[in-house]
Amino acid sequence: METLDICVMGLGYIGLPTASLLATKGHRVLGVDVNSTVVATISRGDIHLKEPDLDILVRSAVNSGKLSASLEPKASHVFIIAVPTPHHADYRPDITYVESATRTIAPYIQAESLVILESTSPVGTTERVAEILRELRPDLLKNGKPTFYVAHCPERVLPGRILYELVENQRIVGGIDPISTEKAVAFYQSVVNGEVFATDSRTAEMCKLVENSYRDVNIAFANELSILCHRFGVNVRELIRLANKHPRVNILSPGPGVGGHCLAVDPWFIVWADPENARLIRTAREVNDSKVEWVCDRVRERARRFRDPVIACLGLTYKQDIDDLRESPALEITRKLRAEFADGVLAVEPNVKEFAEFGLTDLATALQKADIIVGLVPHREFIRLDPERLKDRIVIDTCGMFK
Repeated sequence: METLDICVMGLGYIGLPTASLLATKGHRVLGVDVNSTVVATISRGDIHLKEPDLDILVRSAVNSGKLSASLEPKASHVFIIAVPTPHHADYRPDITYVESATRTIAPYIQAESLVILESTSPVGTTERVAEILRELRPDLLKNGKPTFYVAHCPERVLPGRILYELVENQRIVGGIDPISTEKAVAFYQSVVNGEVFATDSRTAEMCKLVENSYRDVNIAFANELSILCHRFGVNVRELIRLANKHPRVNILSPGPGVGGHCLAVDPWFIVWADPENARLIRTAREVNDSKVEWVCDRVRERARRFRDPVIACLGLTYKQDIDDLRESPALEITRKLRAEFADGVLAVEPNVKEFAEFGLTDLATALQKADIIVGLVPHREFIRLDPERLKDRIVIDTCGMFK
């Protein structure tokens, strides 16, 4: 395999694992980030986020000399853009990070360079990347056509399993033209074990949005069932377990809402692009977002029986056994309850060392002091709890972590 110079823009949950993986494949990788602290941390061979075995991989890659970090890119054969794509308050997609990264690499691309957008993006964003590069590098156009290649390959990994899934998962690759698709497919086939499927950039963009919207709609159905079952006096988890015995039924599990950088954000990209026709996707988002207030109402209802209730919120991250707080419904619930009950709300999060917004409480102290225990994230520390430790407490289990 040819050794390549690869520049990865963004050293977050996708960029850093990708950069370190490519370095262990023998490529010369430069990771670029706007945060100087992140750059300094990685340059020491350390990491700034929590992901199983990532610390070992990064340390090995840095020590081998194959991975380095910088605030500025350099000329490379391949550029991978892995920066955030959030949305504005009105759910309008915000691709300014992608556009900024594209402008940053523009002076460094060359003829035959391959630019890959991995950030989950609204349909048409990859074409926007190519447009910016054409505008800034007219010297790389030949007969009006670029001599560089631009493609989209959306990440498809699960936090907690990123290193495994980066290699083993199937990938969807779509270029802005057939030759870009061909070049990008060949690149991924050289570094992953999963099958690589070729398409165009718009289909690749839409594919990722559809995958996440599908899961969001399914979870919304489960969350709506949990609200109905609470009213009807039915155990929703027993109901779903039995309904899923049907060979063509697969209902997901309800929870306090939906969080993370994908499921809570990506469906809005489709709704924003065509609000008139994306009715089901919009409704699912609204159901999942509303679950936060529904949980808070349940806590308020139980808290009325106490003069000065102490409420322990177990979990702040958006999913179990990770430190990622992005779009977390558990964090939003805790914030809302603290706004009403102040220091009477104890936040427990074993995967986060410090939280500047408010203090964290250790699990033992929270269980000792709490009148009400709200299970928000099924971290391993919580699901292993002896039921006796919950005795004589009001327990509101939003995610089925207590048996």
